[in-house]
Amino acid sequence: MTVETPKVRSSVVPMAIVAILFFVLGFATWLNGSLMPYLKQMLQLTPLQASLVLFSFYIAVTFTALPSAWLIRRVGYKNGMALGMAVMMLAGLLYIPAAQTQTFALFLLAQLVIGAGQTLLQTAVNPYVVKIGPEETAAVRISIMGILNKTAGVVAPLVFTALIVSGFTAPAGSQLTAEQMDSMAASLILPYLGLAVFLGLLALAVKYSPLPELEKESDTGTGIDQLKAVLAKPALVLGVLSLFVYVAVEVIAGDTIGLFALSLGVERYTVMTSYTMTCMVLGYVLGIVLIPRVLSQQKALALSAVLGLVLTLAIVLGDSSSYLIANTLLVPFGGTALPDTLLFIAVLGLANAIVWPAVWPLALSGLGALTSIGSALLIMGIAGGAFGPLFWGLASSSGLGQQGAYLVMLPCYAFILFYAIKGHKLTAWTNS
Repeated sequence: MTVETPKVRSSVVPMAIVAILFFVLGFATWLNGSLMPYLKQMLQLTPLQASLVLFSFYIAVTFTALPSAWLIRRVGYKNGMALGMAVMMLAGLLYIPAAQTQTFALFLLAQLVIGAGQTLLQTAVNPYVVKIGPEETAAVRISIMGILNKTAGVVAPLVFTALIVSGFTAPAGSQLTAEQMDSMAASLILPYLGLAVFLGLLALAVKYSPLPELEKESDTGTGIDQLKAVLAKPALVLGVLSLFVYVAVEVIAGDTIGLFALSLGVERYTVMTSYTMTCMVLGYVLGIVLIPRVLSQQKALALSAVLGLVLTLAIVLGDSSSYLIANTLLVPFGGTALPDTLLFIAVLGLANAIVWPAVWPLALSGLGALTSIGSALLIMGIAGGAFGPLFWGLASSSGLGQQGAYLVMLPCYAFILFYAIKGHKLTAWTNS
């Protein structure tokens, strides 16, 4: 027993496998930012219809997270990872008939299936971040995995654009002919077939890899009484709500930026998610450097919320015909000229980066034996990614338009600010 533990903790191979899986998770997640505006143009969708591409992906977590945990208890973490990859492979194959028939409902089904697969993979792989090394360095590993996940968000739109969009020449936002639609659809088939093959091979590699199986955790009887006990903790419940609204704004910033760029006539709209993800990676790095040396977690969370509020107002009130920021900071160094409002959306990545790692320790503080069920509830907050873009799409279809629709983020950042200042300190729902 004492010989086996250091071997697991010192193994480079498990760390490398987990790193690859986190990159794959990020790639699958942030590919949506390119796919959504591409499908909007190809299928001539409304903003609300396009938002369903994200909704169907993120809604999967609401009904597959708990079954995923149950399945992993049955088959083990290692097999759970392989099964998650296999489900994602199946989703990759579903995109092929969806593209061949240009059927929006099939695309939504494929999104739902890949969302379910990544939920299973995420539920299985996350414990390894802590278990594959010493506990005292777990925070460093979490940050590294976060950077890998977001770096995949930078890479995914570039790969999508290079493999799928590069041969398409119609102007962004233009009315397409039937031949152009067929061409756009056909360009999806080989890349998604390749993705499915890669995921299938990776599933087999994980299945037969030297990745050690984690020991089964003792069943602590998380029944109604335990659920009631954890719901009596305001810091936890408000933390779940904070993560819900956080994932909502994170996905709005990362995945609707391409859609908004398409509406502005920006030709390379499929790479816009990379700008947001680059800012998120920068935010992660700043967090590693500044917390807790310069800023406490609470202060970093509060500053993130304030920056989110300011940027939201700048997006809504900004002039989309102004290129001042890009002409000052990007163009002189060979960058692309982009409207100020698009760059404000990208910088939201910087505001969002610290929220997830800051809320978790604040929400779980003092839970003790209730920590596992508290963690499960926090994971459920990912479902916010389904509803944020949906509300943005609904607002876009109203008189606000796509630019004014970003107002839906204001109450989200306001709630995160409340949690940073007061919510995480609450120990009871009443003063009595």
